[in-house]
This record gives sequence, structure tokens and C-alpha cells, in this order.
Amino acid sequence: MRFCKGLGFLWGLLGVICGAAHAAEWYVAPDGDDGASGGLEDPFATVQRAQREVSPGDTVFLGGGRYAMTEDKVARKRGIWAYVVHLDKSGEAERPIRYQAIEGERPVFDFSAVRPDGLRVHAFEVSGSHLELVGLEVTGVQVTMKGHTQSICFSNTGSHNRFERLSMHDGMGIGFYLSRGSNNLVLNCDAWNNYDPVSEGGKGGNVDGFGCHPDRGDTGNVFRGCRAWYNSDDGFDCISAWESIRFEGCWAFRNGMSEDGKKLADGNGFKVGGFGVEPRPRLPKTIPRHEVERCLAVENKASGFYANHHPGGSDWMHNSAYGNRSNFNFLGRDMRAGRDVPGFEHRIHDNLSFRGRAELQNLDVSRCEMRGNVFGEGLSPMEFISLDPRDLEGQRLADGSLPEIPFLRPVAGSPWVRGNDTDGRDTEGSAPGAFVPRNRE
Repeated sequence: MRFCKGLGFLWGLLGVICGAAHAAEWYVAPDGDDGASGGLEDPFATVQRAQREVSPGDTVFLGGGRYAMTEDKVARKRGIWAYVVHLDKSGEAERPIRYQAIEGERPVFDFSAVRPDGLRVHAFEVSGSHLELVGLEVTGVQVTMKGHTQSICFSNTGSHNRFERLSMHDGMGIGFYLSRGSNNLVLNCDAWNNYDPVSEGGKGGNVDGFGCHPDRGDTGNVFRGCRAWYNSDDGFDCISAWESIRFEGCWAFRNGMSEDGKKLADGNGFKVGGFGVEPRPRLPKTIPRHEVERCLAVENKASGFYANHHPGGSDWMHNSAYGNRSNFNFLGRDMRAGRDVPGFEHRIHDNLSFRGRAELQNLDVSRCEMRGNVFGEGLSPMEFISLDPRDLEGQRLADGSLPEIPFLRPVAGSPWVRGNDTDGRDTEGSAPGAFVPRNRE
């Protein structure tokens, strides 16, 4: 039911007065109207219209269904960018602004009709801070430029933001991309089947599932429980990151190829670090030390875990790699000499590698801290409950966490299972790799 003009003004005034003391709720639906009140029975049509009304502490609930995005909905054009939905209004530390799917509903934003000539499409540009985006789905993001370019599903330049249970798929754009901002959490998000057949010869060389490239001072960014598969470039990429990034419990599989087996761009699972291969690029005073823990890389076109010419070390703890061209590739870079070298200064603890064309490459073991790793030696298929990677695409649990699967999980009786990990923590039957063992049943 629509409000009449007079009552709408009174209700709006009352909302302003009450909103000063209490958080408000706003609603958006595919069949809504941006001239409406934004209430449960009278929702807006667009997220952009809802942002005009929100204040710190408010929640915008998004109803299920298809949101057909069109070029007339582009919120802002700046330089070579087209920001379709631009979230530039910030919440506060104790009162974030939240954009959330209604429980049990699936809001799908389809950008396949947004093709601004000569512009990079950012489906959601998030430049505000203290924001939470939960349960949104983006598909069909387009690329129109033939040269070097990229489009993005969710682009972040704000701080203290939380991106949870986002789905980014079947488009030409990068799934999630952070170029600035601190203390952001990307939690339980999926990016799959993203491929750019238009620019730079159609190899899709800029289309990662997740990209994180923070600037100086942009610390505290974390990816947890995320999955990337069938993206034409890398699953996770943090080249030219000036501050440390943490990847925790994330999965990358079959990147660098299409669902029908066509080989596309780079195809690393986790490309962690590096600043290019120029002789003397601009570098941070302190080389960032990234953290990769309890992550899984499976059947990616290139390396499962790749240090990407990093001129220093990172921490690699309890990760599993299976069936990649190189399961673990620690290629480093001597920037003074301007040449690649075996990786150095890494901490590599309790990792598992099985059935890679190469299990371990480009590592100066004498300059690294190595403990408790099993890189293919003496392993048998019978020591795993399952070696079927199809389980990796399984449905997430009700809380959004990754599915519990038997793949690459060691049986309890495997000879390399132990009571504690190499740091002495009691893990009730620890083993190298991302998964703790359990019985075959």
C-alpha cells in the first residue's frame, strides 16, 4: 500500500525523529518503487535509493528475486569507471550500516545489460566504511573495452567493512577486489565461473575470484572461508600488496580454465605476494609477510600455492594441495640483482602435497623454517577418505560456512597422523594439511 502525500510526509518526519535514537529498517524489492516509503509493505526498488535514507545503525533488507540492472541505474561515472551501485555513506564503529538479504531469500543482481562504452563496470563500489553486505548475489557483469581493463562485482576502498555470504558468478568481472582500506573481513563468499572473453585477446587474464591489493597503512584485511573456482585467472591474488593479508580456511580449485576444460589465463590457486619483475620497482620499506592457513588448492591450471616472485617470506601453515601443475611454488625475487631466486625466509609448517605434477618447487630450504610437512613422500590414496574433488562445490552449511566433506581428509589410522601439531598444540589427532582426520565412516 502506498502512503498518501500528506501522511507520507508525517511518517517521514516521525522516522527522522525516531531514527535519531533508534536504528531503522528499510526494505528493497525487485517490484518495489523508488518513490515509495521504503517500508516492509512499500519497499524501494534500488539499493541506491535506500542509501539516501540510511543512518548509522540502520539495516536495509533485500527481498529475493532478480534485480535487472540497466545503464540508467549507474550511480556515478568517474574517469574510466562506472559505479552502478555506489555505497559511499558510512556507518560508525558500534553502529554499522547493514545491507542484508531477508532470511531465506535470494536477491540476485543481474548486470548483463550494463555495457557502458569505454568504461570499467564496478557493480557495487563500496567506498564507505563500517558497512556490512550479507547474502547478496551478483551475476552477468560485463566488459566492453578491448585493451587492458577489468570489471568488478564488489570493489572495496573503505575500512572496517564486512562482506559475508556473497555470490559472484557467471560474468566477466573479478569477484571481489580490494584496492584500499583496513580491517575488512571477507567471510564465506563464493566466486566462480567468471571469465572475460573481450579484452586483451580474450584470455581473461585479469579475472580473479578474489583480489586484494592494499596500499601503505591498509592493514588487517582477512579472507576467511571463501571459495574460488573456474575463474579465468587466479583464485586469490594479492600481487603488489603493501601490507600483510591473511587467508584462512579458503578453497581455490580449477582456476585458469573453463568448465568445459578450456585453458585460459594464469590459473594459480593462491598467488600470494610479489611486486612484479622489474629490476627496481617501488617497494615497501618492510616487505609484507602474508599468512595462509588451513587453505586448500586443487587442480588449478598452474600452481596451487604460489609466492609469485615475492622478495621476502610469508607464513604457510596447515595447507593442502592436490593435482595442481605445481602444488607449492615458492619462487622468490632478488630485487637488487633483478633476478628470480628460490624462495627464502618462509615459515612452512604442517602442509600437505599430493599428486601434483611437481610437489614442491623453487625453495631455498636452508633459508626457511620447515616443520612437519608432507610433500608427496610415502603417501597412498588409501590414506584419504576421498579423492573426489566434486565435493568442493557442495552446498554451504546453514550458517554459510564451508561444507563438511571427506575429500583429502586423512583417515585416523594414517601413519603421518599425530597427537599434536608441530607447534605443540593438542588438536585431537593432528595431521599435515587443511583437514583434521576422522574415521572412514
